Amino acid sequence: MFFSRKVITEDELVDLHGKVAIVTGGNTGIGYATIEFLAQRGARVYMGSRNQARAQKAIEEIEAKLQKSGNDNQASIHWLQLDLLDPRSVKEAATEFIAKEERLDILVNNASHSSFGPYKLNQDGLLDIMAVNHISHFVLTETLLPLLRHTATLEDSDVRIVNVSSAAHTYAATESFVGKENLNKQFGDSVTGYLATYGHSKLANILHIKNLQTRLNAQSSPITCLAVHPGAVMTVGASGFLNSVPFFGWFLKVFLGPLFFTSWKQGAMTSAFAAAGKEVAETRKSKDEVERRKYEDERLQRELYETTMEVLTEMGIAFK
Repeated sequence: MFFSRKVITEDELVDLHGKVAIVTGGNTGIGYATIEFLAQRGARVYMGSRNQARAQKAIEEIEAKLQKSGNDNQASIHWLQLDLLDPRSVKEAATEFIAKEERLDILVNNASHSSFGPYKLNQDGLLDIMAVNHISHFVLTETLLPLLRHTATLEDSDVRIVNVSSAAHTYAATESFVGKENLNKQFGDSVTGYLATYGHSKLANILHIKNLQTRLNAQSSPITCLAVHPGAVMTVGASGFLNSVPFFGWFLKVFLGPLFFTSWKQGAMTSAFAAAGKEVAETRKSKDEVERRKYEDERLQRELYETTMEVLTEMGIAFK
């Protein structure tokens, strides 16, 4: 399924007491607000972040907000060290998580490289934006999949995997994902070119989650996979992108930003709804939309999956 933002309230989220969640990139922006929503509903939430100091500061801020609002629901927030620039370290972090937790109900792949370049190749020959936005989240999801499957067998479980994508995926004229060259494809060094490259990585988020749902359906797994577009949100990345626009960037940010961009909290309600919305649970129980639908992009899904696995095999990363 693919959700875009609608008017959603916190009352539309299910009770999450006893549930465990991971949100990547949670020390700021949409991830920060998503964690706040899930914690308000009682979940034990892990904030996936590279910088411990920033993560701890964000955790303390959220906990203070919960206490101030009188929300004493036994929720807890913890730091999960996660460096999405390094897929190998992501594999290690996910493996360590499995060793200490007995369940995982919600995985929100939220963190994202900014939409303004220039982009660079890392030591493995991967474009940094693709490594962060797709490859590392793929590694995290696939490594955690056995625990997610196990949780899905438990009584009253409702396991969900959410990829936070973007409508910017429509800006990328992606024709193929065969081979590392197409995976790393860039669309130029202009503002619009950077946005298209960003959209290329966000398209990968959608194709990944569709392919994953297909594979899980084939295994008769009740896990629900969703991609969401949070809308135009004034995150750090969005602010940086506007600032990168030649001549008019400052004007766009100061004067037009408030008109066309929403707050972190408003944008995060889309992710929170996908992760814990009552309507999502009811829809999944009544019909499996993804299983029945035939997508025109099945070729791209297959190409992306095969190329991603080939790249990870070269890096020495494998899954059970």
